Amino acid sequence: ADFILVAAKTVGADGTPVGINLFIVERDVKGLTIGREEDKMGARGVPSCPLFFDDAFIAESNRLGPEGGQGFKVAMEALNTSRPIVAARAVGIAQGAIDHAVKFIEERAAFGQTIAGFQGVRWMIADMVAQTEAARQLVYRAASLVDSGVTGRALAPTAAMAKMFASDVAMKVATDAVQLFGAAGISNEYPINRYFRDAKVVQIIEGTNQIQRNIIADSVLGRIKKK
Repeated sequence: ADFILVAAKTVGADGTPVGINLFIVERDVKGLTIGREEDKMGARGVPSCPLFFDDAFIAESNRLGPEGGQGFKVAMEALNTSRPIVAARAVGIAQGAIDHAVKFIEERAAFGQTIAGFQGVRWMIADMVAQTEAARQLVYRAASLVDSGVTGRALAPTAAMAKMFASDVAMKVATDAVQLFGAAGISNEYPINRYFRDAKVVQIIEGTNQIQRNIIADSVLGRIKKK
């Protein structure tokens, strides 16, 4: 990347906290060091690196939006529109896992027939397909709201539902796909273990699924009032 979007707490001239603002930071700015790439379990196709700032000076013109700590609000609104994207990613993981599993069970033979002919296996595939299709339709619903310009609290619960449900489905479907592969499912010789690892990631990023459940519950019951 040529630049990095950084959220940072800021203070006024008198040292009073202002809040979180967003800044565009060029990659070659003095004082910024990019650490080594993390060795992650999943999402290995998306590199992640720690950032170290040592007296890095960022010009005021690099600030996004007015000063006043609006960065947190902007970031939260961005999550509303990015959660359907993560949900779509989860549906892709689930569908990919199904495609690999179907190909494997149609080729793998046991007890005189392909394992695709066993009723228990067929029921597993049926559940995987039905759950993935349900997730896909919920993702389409959330995406249509984003495309229609719906924002804020009107969008938040549907975006949360799509992300939570689709990623939980991806994890379940990928787990079942590994099971269908049998011992081959835990071998790096087969691609299915990557789907399993990537499915775990989408349950966490863009807010854990526990956070999504809080958002959904708040939209129905209201937020818990702290005493």
